[in-house]
Amino acid sequence: MPAKWVSSLSEPEFYHENNVTPDSFPKLLENCQYVFSKSACEEWNFQLGDLSIKRPKILVISGQTASGKSELALRLAHELNAEIINADSMQVYRGLDIGTAKPTRLQRSEVPHHLIDIVAPDALFSAADFSDAAGDVIRDISARGKRVIVVGGTGLYIRALLKGLADSPSAAEDVRSELREEARRIGSEAMLERLRRVDPELAAELHPNNLVRIIRGLEVQQLTGIPLSRQQREHAFAVRRYESLQIGIAVERGELYRRIEERVDRMLAEGLLDEVSRLLLSGFGRELKSMRSIGYKEATAFLSGEINLEEAVTLIKRNTRHYAKRQLTWFKADPDILWFEYPGKFGTLLQNAIEFFDRREE
Repeated sequence: MPAKWVSSLSEPEFYHENNVTPDSFPKLLENCQYVFSKSACEEWNFQLGDLSIKRPKILVISGQTASGKSELALRLAHELNAEIINADSMQVYRGLDIGTAKPTRLQRSEVPHHLIDIVAPDALFSAADFSDAAGDVIRDISARGKRVIVVGGTGLYIRALLKGLADSPSAAEDVRSELREEARRIGSEAMLERLRRVDPELAAELHPNNLVRIIRGLEVQQLTGIPLSRQQREHAFAVRRYESLQIGIAVERGELYRRIEERVDRMLAEGLLDEVSRLLLSGFGRELKSMRSIGYKEATAFLSGEINLEEAVTLIKRNTRHYAKRQLTWFKADPDILWFEYPGKFGTLLQNAIEFFDRREE
């Protein structure tokens, strides 16, 4: 237990820096006696009792692609005096604008948006990186007296922020290298099928193109004998840094597919192919994670002469529908999400958000 914990007790940052909530105090005080004297721990406990302990409140909006998340976040931000934090894993990349459906310049000028355009297309940016970056932004927004809205469709980012990431074993490079070599020999489809045999729950969440997570799932199973999905399910994040209200947008499947069709057509009309061409000419190759995302991968295949334009458009729409199905499976598994139709239930949704921010922490 670092000595700075006691010396900085009166500072609000103590709680975030040390991942402490009221529920964890008894255990901390018990451990305290191994480092400090009993009298020092009793004094610490007394000081803690005098402090006002509040976790930042955040409103989290999640749901499938093309469900209207960004529009809803913008409307709520105006009503709630809030700022928006992006939780879409592709919108963090600079230059990937049309294909990721980023908020427009006008929308971003109306309400501050954070964690958009923060890394180059060839940069690595993980869920843990997102959680750290979002934590910094949340502290800054809260310190300025504004409310926080987190919006996006990347479930792992939201899970990392709210619940942390499971303490799965560190990477074993020899095991990982063997799995990569196997993937080169038999392909990602076969690797996903292999994962399905040992961890069907994780496999159900993954697309064959997500080879990084497929290999990680196989690696953890091989190292520990325990499926990664089970480790994640049993993982109890000891301290919740934030008090959150999670809202999901419910859209009827036929309507969602219609929106996806319209969105893809609009992206192409706005210049998606030109955007992908500029990225390729700038040296950002198709092997990058960002360039393997939906829209960019298919556009690259067209620009390389591998498929015609009609085939590319069909693939973008089909792959987006499949992605939306996987998103729904992920979010429906979270019992903390409250589902609302939008825009039909906007009034009810807004009232829930107002009551959440006005309510004293329980």
